Amino acid sequence: MSTLTANEVDFYNDNGYMLYKKPLFSGEKLKSLQGIFEEQLAEKGSKLSDELDTPHFRDERLLEFLLSDEVLDLVEPVIGPNIALWSSHFICKDPYKGRATPWHEDSAYWKGRLSKFDKIVTVWLALDPSNKENGCMRVIPGSQVNGFSEYEEVDTKKNTFATRIKQSDVDESKAVYFELEPGQCSLHDSRIIHGATANTSPYRRCGYTMRYFSTDTKVISENNPDFKIWLARGKDLAGNVYSNT
Repeated sequence: MSTLTANEVDFYNDNGYMLYKKPLFSGEKLKSLQGIFEEQLAEKGSKLSDELDTPHFRDERLLEFLLSDEVLDLVEPVIGPNIALWSSHFICKDPYKGRATPWHEDSAYWKGRLSKFDKIVTVWLALDPSNKENGCMRVIPGSQVNGFSEYEEVDTKKNTFATRIKQSDVDESKAVYFELEPGQCSLHDSRIIHGATANTSPYRRCGYTMRYFSTDTKVISENNPDFKIWLARGKDLAGNVYSNT
């Protein structure tokens, strides 16, 4: 059973993140997920490999992982027993040419789509080794108190997003790097400041993000056209409409 100790939950609440350096899935189950990613990567066509967003909309085999007890048992201690699946994303930084992920808060890009952002967690599962050399994720601990910083424009040829938090508002000396082996994962609050440098190494860096919210959060339907959410555990508290109920 994958779960967090009381001390780990306290650490998450104080710092906005937690590293879970144990296998999340069995070796066989991880291999199956890696195989689905390789299929998605082969089918992406001209799209960049860091743009494989909401792949579970196209391939419902991924719901076996997204709605699994292994993941939900990690999520429940930090957002409670009533859990909905918000989104997932294969994030792959290609060798030498992977774009940087600028400093940002997930909540800032979801503004207007959800009623609140205090109980939203992302589980970032490493499918490849993830380290400083190949552009692993990094966070500013304790920065999850706001969620809506001031942003400035950046070049999308070099970055995965068109904006970033103003450089003067980020103290990079405080950054913690999420170095993970395949099968290990991290958890982070939707409001924490995070990003990643470009992958200039010869090694690919791929992860699968699995994002969840407490069902007392309302999804604003008019601002989420054709978007699908799933009730993962417990019951709905906000009157949302789910794909599996």
